[in-house]
Formats: sequence, C-alpha cells, structure tokens
Amino acid sequence: MKLSQIISVIEERLPRGQAEDFDNVGLLCGNPERDITGILVCHDALESVVDEAIEKGLNLIVAFHPIIFSGLKSITGNNYVERAVMKAIENRIALYAIHTVWDNDYFGVNYRIAEELGLQNRKILMPKKNILKQLAVYVPPEYSEQVRQAVFKAGAGNIGFYDECSFSVPGSGTFRPLPGSDPFEGKEFVRENTDEQMLYFIFEDFKKPAVLRAMMEAHPYEEVAYQVFTLENEHSYMGLGCFGDLEKPMSEKEFLQMVKERFGLKVIRHSESGKGSIQRVGVLGGSGAGGIKAARANKCDAYLTGDVKYHDFFQSEGKMMICDIGHFESEQFVTQQLFELLSEKFPKFAISKSQENTNPVNYFL
Repeated sequence: MKLSQIISVIEERLPRGQAEDFDNVGLLCGNPERDITGILVCHDALESVVDEAIEKGLNLIVAFHPIIFSGLKSITGNNYVERAVMKAIENRIALYAIHTVWDNDYFGVNYRIAEELGLQNRKILMPKKNILKQLAVYVPPEYSEQVRQAVFKAGAGNIGFYDECSFSVPGSGTFRPLPGSDPFEGKEFVRENTDEQMLYFIFEDFKKPAVLRAMMEAHPYEEVAYQVFTLENEHSYMGLGCFGDLEKPMSEKEFLQMVKERFGLKVIRHSESGKGSIQRVGVLGGSGAGGIKAARANKCDAYLTGDVKYHDFFQSEGKMMICDIGHFESEQFVTQQLFELLSEKFPKFAISKSQENTNPVNYFL
C-alpha cells in the first residue's frame, strides 16, 4: 500500500484541520508514492525509535508528538531532532505526526484519561471556536436529495453523534438568463419564477473545499446560488481537555491515591483544593496550564494535567486542586490508542507498537 493511500485513510478519521494552528502535524518526511511495508506507532519519533523501525522492517512511523516542530535550517545530526530525521531519511522511513489532532478529538487523549478516572457526564473543557460553518444553497426540489447526499458524503451535516443533519425551506426564486448563459430552464431576457428549496448544512471549516466541490458537482444549475456563514457556536465535540463527574465524591487523599494507582505514578505535584471533597474533575493531557481557568469556570474540584509551573498553581484560587501528574504520564495511553485505531483501519497490514520508553523525565525517590 502506498503512503498516500495510508495517509488518506488516517486523515479521513483524523483530519489535520482538527489540529491547533501552532502545531506541525501530518507527513513530516517521506515520499507519498512510496510503498509501505509496515507501520510503527510511537509517542516520540526519537532516533532509538527509528532504529526500532529499521530492526522490524517497518518504513512508516506514526508518532503522537511531531519530531519536527519548528523550522530546521540544516540537518547535520547536531541534536536529537536532526539525528532522528536524518536517520529516517537515510533509511527511507516516513514520519507522520498526529499530536493536537488527537488532543482535539472527542475520543482522543482526554477521553482515555476520563475513562481511567471513571468520569461521567463528560463535556469538552475548551471547545473549539470559529470552526463551524453553515452552508445555505438554493436547489430545485427534484434535485434536493441528490445535492443533499453529495454534501453529506463530503462531510457536512455531522452534529455530535448524529450525521446527515440538514434543514430545508421551500420558496420561490427568480432569474433572467442573459446572452452567454446556458440556463437549466428559461429563455434569454425572460424573467423566470421557479420553485426551489433552500438547504442548510453545518460543517467544520477545513471541510469547506470538499463540501463546496461536492455541492457544485451535484447541482443542476450553471450558476449556483449559495452562501457560507461562520457560526459563533462552539464545537461541543471537538476541543482540548474534558471534564466530568466521579460516581461518588472522594476525599482529597482518596482521590490522589486513586490517580496515583491508575496512572502508575511515583509522585503528584498538587495544590490544595480548599473543598475537602472531589467529584467534578477536569483533565487535559500534556502541557495543560492553559486550561486551569476553564476548569475553574466549569466548577471542577480537581484538574489533572502536566507541566504546571510554580505560579500556575496559584490560579486555583483556593477553589480547585491542580494536579500535575507529568506530561508523558498524562499522555501515556496515546500509543496504545493510536495502535488500536490503526489496527482497526488496516486489519491486514503490519502494525507494531513501539517498545521504546521515550519519557525524558526520571524521578529519584
């Protein structure tokens, strides 16, 4: 199977448009026309992971973190990034990164953390903004289903756990063909009145080219009348972090002990909650200090994340326990998640889970 075919399948499920603007996701190096012998899934595509791929005869590494994050001015092997990329290129191994595409996915990083904690009534902590569009298009009634199906196939009409969502309004339209036109019906210089339906669809902005192309191809008119609006609605099923409720309240000590056991932690850095009991919990895998205010606004009793700085702990304001469980530790389930997802998408293809522990942080106890 060619690399381009594999990427197409991956991005159908995990479109790059879900990523944060600052991120560097997708194909980092590799020829899209190269035949792929197998996939190695990992957390960080370090040099040791590239060595593992070479040893196993696999020539595509799908990593959570992008090994190339900011621009490279040279690749001479002077640092761990250059060494990994150089070895991958020399051995014809492609590198693909997912990162915040998976962070923002409803079933991604934070879904698994919430599963481990047994959180109920889950919602996205920081829903994506300015990503939803609405398409309104005028269609002859006899062609409305044809256009509707084409637009659905292009990815519009998905709302939460529902798809093929649309709305239609009947009406009457007018037009007058001018010289050079090739109208679906009517004569030059004669104003026509025709029955039409206005169809409405919601879609994410990164789907816009595909949605409009599908609409145009399915529509019978030479000139299609349509509008695209940017919605102020937040995306309730896409965004960073999530929060939910424990089945029963826990004392702070019980909660911390539970987290320590379920995540296999040696230590938890935390603030005091000021509440005495914990029930509503917010989570954000990775560097999540930016979600503290959102967790507090959603009345969380505790917030689990990584990379919390000294001054960030003060943001609890004595109203919420902030728990820094470690960057890698909060994302520790990612490799298994991506392995399961790719194994489902490519059931007859060689997919291996990296055995390398790429966590750079150690603890002396």
